[in-house]
This record gives sequence, structure tokens and C-alpha cells, in this order.
Amino acid sequence: MLLILSRACHLAGHRGCVGTQVFLATMTETRVYAGRLAGMMLMGPYGDSIGRVRDVVVTIYQHRSHVLGLVIALPNKRQIFLPILRVASINPSEVMATSSSVNLKPFQSRSGEISIQHELVGSKVHTDDPEHAELHGQALEIVDVELKQSRTRDWEVSRVAVAQRGRLGRLGKVAVVPLSRIQGLSASGTGPADNNAELLASFQEMRAADIAIALNDLPEEQQTRLAREIPNERLADVVAELPEDSRIAILNQLGVERAAEVLEEMEPDDAADALAELPAGTSDVLLDLMDPEDSAPVRRLMSFSADTVGGVMTSEAIILTPQATVAEALAHARNPDVSSSLSSLVFVVRPPQSTPTGHYLGCVHLQKLLRHPPATLVSELLDLDLPALSVADSHETAARFFATYNLVCAPVVDEGNHLLGVLAVDDLLDALLPEDWRDQDWRVGNEAQKEPQTSLQEGDADA
Repeated sequence: MLLILSRACHLAGHRGCVGTQVFLATMTETRVYAGRLAGMMLMGPYGDSIGRVRDVVVTIYQHRSHVLGLVIALPNKRQIFLPILRVASINPSEVMATSSSVNLKPFQSRSGEISIQHELVGSKVHTDDPEHAELHGQALEIVDVELKQSRTRDWEVSRVAVAQRGRLGRLGKVAVVPLSRIQGLSASGTGPADNNAELLASFQEMRAADIAIALNDLPEEQQTRLAREIPNERLADVVAELPEDSRIAILNQLGVERAAEVLEEMEPDDAADALAELPAGTSDVLLDLMDPEDSAPVRRLMSFSADTVGGVMTSEAIILTPQATVAEALAHARNPDVSSSLSSLVFVVRPPQSTPTGHYLGCVHLQKLLRHPPATLVSELLDLDLPALSVADSHETAARFFATYNLVCAPVVDEGNHLLGVLAVDDLLDALLPEDWRDQDWRVGNEAQKEPQTSLQEGDADA
């Protein structure tokens, strides 16, 4: 266990500060004060210095919170954003990143996101904490914010250090209060409540499909305004789940450069579907703006007919060579960027591994990998009896394949037995369902659309 005095305690002159740990590590969780993080060095995995931590970005919604990432000042003074998932560990004297490679795009604050040092520290709030009845009804100043990481590696705001400022401007005794007992905090910080900020903060706890439903219920102008505030990677997942009309409208309103960035983050099959819905001239411009490495598989998928397996397959899958081990295969399957359906099978090919690959050798189910030692070669575990689909096969043929073999993804090969892609069952279902299925409630027999979230729409007088 590591104990270091917090900045909040120093400001209070050590006068009975509650929670004097700025960094507390136990077997199940880690706690750290945001004020202590400010100024810490951000180090790469090999000991290389990347920059210094300047702030922590969080969302707060109905007394629940998520830490999104850190604002990092590079040696050239540029401030960038480091997602919290790119943080390997937080130590008493430094923060370790998972990689020395960082996105150099300048940090820009978004609606629904709060910078702790810049926006919260020094702000006025109230508390109804029964443990601090003497503070009820008093104007309190936020001195620091405690962050907690659970065993699931998720970070959140756990407690807030507050104090009264005396007549001479000095801070009094510091009290550390649970976030749930702080009054006057919202998704927009301590200022007036903002409906769009509340919605964006609520999105942090929602699946992409549910965000798409919420967006689709809103006026088009508000849809666009919210979409502009959602990070590209997250927006890519949401756009893929939107009905065609809303998807086209948002991509058009984003502007070609931002739209191209979002398409780069989408799965190739989803990007191909979205581009196919746009006018030919627009889709050509977007493809040209995309990184060639991202646009190449999209162009290839767009060359297949939409009513065939080739038109709904994806080029993203776990594809390994015969020399790969079970340990390597499982490491790829654990990648959170790989969907659960695509991680269920590992495909083994001769080089090259990128589609179209070399000769396709076979596949291994995830369950089989889990039953064998880590050093076992995947080539020793191949299912040689499982047939593959062809790009020209119909959707009905693919559905029969899945029903016959009880799988959720399948290999797709050409006449020369080269792996061209993989068909996921969710993509097949998307193609088999009526075109307007996203406009309806997903429950069987309930064709009524979900009620729009009117209390969060712009212009709501009661918000």
C-alpha cells in the first residue's frame, strides 16, 4: 500500500483532512487525486518520456461518472488527449502509457466532458452528506477530486474534496464527500444545466445501438449537433447502427473531412454499406480522403453485389499463420476492438495474412483454443471438415450454413481457396431483416417506435 499526502491536504494545512491518500493501491482497486496527477510525467513502456499530465477529463451524469482520459502537454507545449484505456498504470511519481505512439491531434474540449483542473477545481457546490451535517447549506469550493480504478480497470470519480473559503480567502478544513452527496454538479460542470451535455454524458453508459435509437428520436438539427461532439471511434459504431436516412444526414452534415475520419474508424463492411447509400460523387470523394490502408478493403467490398455473401462480409477477422500459438490466438481474441462474433473463430492461412490471403488452411473455434496448452500451434487444431462460403452465395445459403453448423461467423473464400473475408451472423441478420427494422422497437410484435426522450430535447422548458 502506498500513501502520499494529497494536494487537498496541503492546501488545508493538514487540519484534519479526511482521506489523506493521494495514491492508494490495494489488491482490488487504485485511488488517486486528480490534483496529484497534474504535472506528473507520462512515460512510454520503454521508459521514454512523452509529456506531462495537465488535466483529467471526465463525464458526470446523475451522480455517476467515467474518466475518459488525460490531457497531456508534449515537450513542444501542444496539448493532446490520451484515452484512459491507453494508460497502463498510475504510479506515485509517473503515469505509464501502453504505447509510446500517441495521437498528435490537439486536445479540444467537447460538450458533456469536464476537465477537472480547468473546470471543477475552485468551483462552488453544496453537499447533503449526513457525515458532514455542519456543511449543509454552505457554499463549498472544490479543492480536489478523487479517482478510483476498480478491478475491471474502469476509472471513475469516487469522492470530492471540498472546503469553505474564509473571509481572508483562506481555505478551511477539507472534507472529502462521496460524489453522490455533491449538489450542483451536472454533465456541464457547475454551470447551468445543458440538455445536449446531459445527453452526451448519458451516452457513456449506453451501447452504440441504444445511442443510435436515442439520436434517431431527436430532431435532425440536434442529431447533427450531438454527432459533432461524439469522438470518431464512438461515432463510427453509432453511425453503423443508424437507419439509412439518419446515417446519410449525419455524414453529409459532418463535412467530408470529418466524415472520412469516421468512415476510417468503421468496420470495412459497415463503411461500404454507408458509402453505398451516398451519391456516387460523394462516396468517391470520401474514399479518396480516407487513408489508402482503410479505403482498400472498403473498395473491394463495394465491388460485390449487396444480395450476396460478398456484399455483407467483412475483411476484419483474426487471421493467423500456421506457426502461431494458442497463446497468440487468445491474445487476439481478447482484443476489445474485435466483436464477440468475429473472435469466436481463428482463421489460419498461408501468407499474406491480409485479405485476400494466401491459401486458406482452416479455422479453430475459441472453445477449442481454451482447452489446449498455450504453446500448442493453431495449425495442430484446425477443423478441416468445416466448409467455407463463397462470395457469390446468397443470404439464404449463408443462413442455412449458420443453422447447420451452429456458428456465429464463417470463412468466405474465392475459387482459389484464398480467404477474402468473414461473414458475421449479425451482419447477415441486418441484411435479412426489413430495411426499416432500425426504425422500430426491436421487441417482436411491437411495431410502435420508442417514445422520444423529450425531456432532453433542446427547448424543453422543464430541463
